[in-house]
Amino acid sequence: MKRLRILLSGMIAGTPRQGGATWAVLQYVLGFRRLGHEVCLVEPVGEEALADAEPYFREVAREFELEGSAALVARGSRATIGMPYADVRRWAKYADLLVNVSGMLADEELVSAAPIRLYLDLDPAFNQLWCAAEGIDVGLDGHTHYATVGQALGRKGCAVPTCGVGWIRTLPPVVLERWPVAGPVEHDGLTTVGNWRSYASIEYGGVRYGQKAHSLRPLFALPRLSGETFLLGLAIHPDERADLEALEENGWLLLDAEAVAGTPERYRRFVQGSRAELGLAKEGYVVSRCGWFSDRSACYLASGRPVLAQDTGLGDALPTGEGLLTFSTLEEAVAGIDKLRRDYPRHARTARAIAEEHLDSDKVLTRLLEAVGAA
Repeated sequence: MKRLRILLSGMIAGTPRQGGATWAVLQYVLGFRRLGHEVCLVEPVGEEALADAEPYFREVAREFELEGSAALVARGSRATIGMPYADVRRWAKYADLLVNVSGMLADEELVSAAPIRLYLDLDPAFNQLWCAAEGIDVGLDGHTHYATVGQALGRKGCAVPTCGVGWIRTLPPVVLERWPVAGPVEHDGLTTVGNWRSYASIEYGGVRYGQKAHSLRPLFALPRLSGETFLLGLAIHPDERADLEALEENGWLLLDAEAVAGTPERYRRFVQGSRAELGLAKEGYVVSRCGWFSDRSACYLASGRPVLAQDTGLGDALPTGEGLLTFSTLEEAVAGIDKLRRDYPRHARTARAIAEEHLDSDKVLTRLLEAVGAA
């Protein structure tokens, strides 16, 4: 394969101290580098946020050897942290491929030169509904190709509008050498990491496309009914008093999200130290049947940790029933936990096998490059 120059834009430090969100972008950066390509990471942030984002950005750049090939760029100016703007512009001028997560990079000088410009959607249903239902500019214009981790987007059964583009469906990659089979379990229970709410819900066609809060409420009784331990690294505001009380009364154990996942390394230790994942999905992913699959769950599977995930309409994109189990109701979740208990070692082995066969960044990113004509 030709050695490519890839300009990649995604969120690392715009909202700092979110190790999982950082890994979602790093899987692409490190995965493309593993394939032998040159990668320049550019993250646009508001000028007022530049100073707050700098310490975390520099920390991540040092840890993953991105110094000299990464820049925070203040929107509307040429102020940067990391690579000077002139160097970024020079790099972009000769880029073979732009990978633009959620179209966040809009600087025409940096975007326009690459002959292949890929819009990468990691938030299916929401990006499309913001565009089609609410008229929000989500940065679709100016790209030559569009890819999504929504495995059912554009297919029968998924009511989400496609915004007039053909979506390439791609699974979230995981760099297996960075996520080896984990050692002994440290957190003896099912865990997860995330935000109780990420942004406002959307109403479309009489349906609410809500947040993780809306997905978890029907599952409040799960610890009592299953007899299982659940440890949630959830960022939840103290004002959510009713939900916090319900979680406590039903036996959910809440952990400080930044403490367990505030850096890429903390996040990796927490995931790999868990027995399994309770794969909670935003309500919008569930009701849309868009087939979203989590980059977080990909990390659990690669670590040899089974995943019990809410069904988002994944279909046959990944094998389920062993290693990766899905549920739609409280009763199905209880049954899935019982199934994991009966033969945990088999589910753990299958989890890693699924990652090796379907989520290995070498395979996922090679297929993506082929799909956009860059291979």
